[in-house]
Amino acid sequence: MGMISRMIKFAAISIIALFIITTMISFLFPSKVIVSRAININAKPDSIIVLIKDMHAWKQWIEGMDDPSVHIFSSTESEMGATKVVIDSISPNTVRSLWQNKKGKWMISTIHLYSDSAKPVTVVQWAFEQNIKWYPWEKFGSFMNDKILGPMMEKNLDHLRKLAEKN
Repeated sequence: MGMISRMIKFAAISIIALFIITTMISFLFPSKVIVSRAININAKPDSIIVLIKDMHAWKQWIEGMDDPSVHIFSSTESEMGATKVVIDSISPNTVRSLWQNKKGKWMISTIHLYSDSAKPVTVVQWAFEQNIKWYPWEKFGSFMNDKILGPMMEKNLDHLRKLAEKN
């Protein structure tokens, strides 16, 4: 009986030590994760901002916006499945929106337009920003943000480029 109790005690101490080490390593990771993508579009900012600042126009360039689970309530508010999206600020070169998932976690999406009047190209930068709690599983899970959001952002920015350059 003594051997089994020592093995159980060893296993319990090992699990606790592993959790403490994992937690300490996770403190080295940032609490804010930003996934960003950019694309050059041969169009003026005025023709691009029109496609970005109105959620009705998102149907033209964001994949999945025409899905039956998407409900657009106004030009600045929609629900994409279990995700609530609200455009909270619009300026001549920036559109900022808040994305809330079903667990209540928020992400900030910002689309910036950078242009030079001497050049016909507008750089469109799209970034998602998320604050991560101290929990080790959230910190380690944040590594997947770039793998999940990045390709979707690239594809949608390419759709935006094709649409803006066609108009």
